[in-house]
Amino acid sequence: MRRADRLFEIIQVLRRARGPITADAIAAELETGRRTIYRDIAALVAQRVPIRGEAGLGYVLEPGFDLPPLMLTADEIEAVVLGAQWVAAHADPALARAAADVLAKVAAVVPEGLRGVIDDPAVITPPAWGARGDAGIDVARLRAWSQQGRKLAIRYVDEAGRPSERTVWPFLVGYRDSVRMLMAWCELRGDFRMFRTDRLQAVAFLDARYPERRATLRRRWLALMAERRQRPNAPLPDGGGGA
Repeated sequence: MRRADRLFEIIQVLRRARGPITADAIAAELETGRRTIYRDIAALVAQRVPIRGEAGLGYVLEPGFDLPPLMLTADEIEAVVLGAQWVAAHADPALARAAADVLAKVAAVVPEGLRGVIDDPAVITPPAWGARGDAGIDVARLRAWSQQGRKLAIRYVDEAGRPSERTVWPFLVGYRDSVRMLMAWCELRGDFRMFRTDRLQAVAFLDARYPERRATLRRRWLALMAERRQRPNAPLPDGGGGA
């Protein structure tokens, strides 16, 4: 790897890290030596890149730093193509259109030699399997209410056919190959629940905001899911007893 490329990659590693990252960890990811990383970081700091060293912990890139636009690599373009393919096949129509727009924008700026990665990709995802059962549900609006932290009033039927009505605090919409899921805090159960969108019989989009921060709910949910992955037989918090 050229030194200029490695300096850029170091910044990318620091940018996506959620906390301090050691020189050893950076060196392992870039397949180089720790001393090389020390020298490269010293060079970046000399160029006024705001990297802060945490004694005994590692390096942190100060927030707010940005780089001028740089060309994507072939692997990065292929990752975009693969992700866009999946979104186009499995997400709601608004996201599917956005995926097509992303590919068009990338195709407009990449060099001619990389256009084949988009026009004739070497990656593919499975097509969507048949019609979805949630055609009457505005999934794009579910995403918007999740982003805005607003409540929903829903009528839901669980796996056993038991109906229920409840007010929920949506914070995530999950996309699987054959089904979409709404993750929410349920006021009725006083706990997290997962609701299949094809089992939502009715949705009322309320103006009221829920009192919890969406980011907090999301972190708590992800921590709960990580814990449950350690206990494979533990039941998931489904929205009424069924998936």
